[in-house]
Amino acid sequence: MVAGSSLEGRLLVAGPLMSDPNFARTVVLTLSHSPEGSLGVVLDRPGEMPVAAALPKWEQATSEPRVVFRGGPVEPAATIGIARTGNQVATVDLAAGPVEGVADAVRLFSGYAGWGPGQLEMEVSVGAWIVVDAEPGDAFSRHPERLWRSVLRRQHGDAALLSAFPDDPSAN
Repeated sequence: MVAGSSLEGRLLVAGPLMSDPNFARTVVLTLSHSPEGSLGVVLDRPGEMPVAAALPKWEQATSEPRVVFRGGPVEPAATIGIARTGNQVATVDLAAGPVEGVADAVRLFSGYAGWGPGQLEMEVSVGAWIVVDAEPGDAFSRHPERLWRSVLRRQHGDAALLSAFPDDPSAN
C-alpha cells in the first residue's frame, strides 16, 4: 500500500491466518478511510433476519439474499445500507426510504467494522488484510458465501493461490 493512499471503495480480504473470528475468511468493503480512522462492512456474512422484518419498506429494493447482513462487530444495533448505481457504490439514507429506479441493488448491514487512526494500515502492513480493487457486483453477490474465494481467485500471483488455502491447515 502506498503511504497516504486511500482504501475507500476497496476490498479488504482477510488473510487466511486471520484469527479474529469476526473477520476470519471475510471480505470487507471499505466505506471510509481517513487519518481519523476507517469504516467498512463485511460483505460475506448473511444474517438470519429477513429485510422484511427489519425494514419492510426496503425489502423490494434489496438484492438476494434478502436478509440483513452482519456488517461487523461495532454497533450491531445500527443498520447501514449501501446501494449500487451503475458502477458506483454508496451508502444510502435508510430513513428516507427507497427511491424507485435510483439504485440497481441495495444491501443492508447490522453493525460495521471500524478501525482507529493508523490501525488498519498496521493490519495491512502485517498481512492481516489483502487490499484489492472491488468489482461492481462484489457488494451484492447472490452467493456471498463464495466471495472470499472468488475475490482471491481473480487476483494475480500469490493472492490467487490463497483461494485454495484450507480452512484448517493443521488437518492436512
